[in-house]
Amino acid sequence: MQQLMAQAQAMQQQMMAAQEALAAKTYEGTAGGGVVTAVVKGSGEVVSVTFEPSVLDPDDPEMAGDLVVAALNQAFGAMAADAESSMGGVTGGAGLGGMLG
Repeated sequence: MQQLMAQAQAMQQQMMAAQEALAAKTYEGTAGGGVVTAVVKGSGEVVSVTFEPSVLDPDDPEMAGDLVVAALNQAFGAMAADAESSMGGVTGGAGLGGMLG
């Protein structure tokens, strides 16, 4: 039983280290063929959103918003995939489901 507890504690420490490493990383997403770029941290913080001036059409302001949302979703998707990959290595593919956040 003590060995099992020690293994669980070691896995918890590895997961915490992996989470800290992920939080320090940045992830980029683009939309509209690269006219909008979003950068997010692994902690979930939005770092920046940049866009080419050509995307700002005064007659269609919703388009710029849609492109920003698409770029952010892509960046957060990359972050989630990296988290799943990193945590899967720590847990040995134990399938933690929604426990990763």
